[in-house]
Amino acid sequence: MGTDMATAVSSAEARFEELGLSFPPSPKRMGNFVSAVRVGDLLFLSGQGSHDHLGKVGVDLDIDTAYEAARECALRLLGLVKDELGSLDRVKRVVKLLGFVNCEAGFDRSPLIINGASDLLVEVFGESGRHARSAFGAIALPHNFAVEIEMIVQIES
Repeated sequence: MGTDMATAVSSAEARFEELGLSFPPSPKRMGNFVSAVRVGDLLFLSGQGSHDHLGKVGVDLDIDTAYEAARECALRLLGLVKDELGSLDRVKRVVKLLGFVNCEAGFDRSPLIINGASDLLVEVFGESGRHARSAFGAIALPHNFAVEIEMIVQIES
């Protein structure tokens, strides 16, 4: 689950390919909102759910599977970045993640699950992938997603 935080990355695109990663298909938007909004040098990305991992963590999925769901969310977010900017190399820094875990009352391991997204971002961007973060448990998420995550990135001009 962990990664070497000191790894310097010269090209996020090259690292993404080297890791053998791929972008899941982008879902169709079902509402009056957009997937990404650029304000100055910040790109705000709408929450992305784990389409391949549905249900409540601790009931329908274990923590390791939910960790993978968070990685899927991060890949979906990176797909939005690529769609919006044309290249992951335009990301200067991952600024913030906000993660939600579909779980029962009393579940307190949400941060361990959202680590799936955080670890992936550091694998792709190195130190520039380290970010501020909040992780919350939720009694329900749209489409019964196990995990949903939104992200803010700083971009190069």
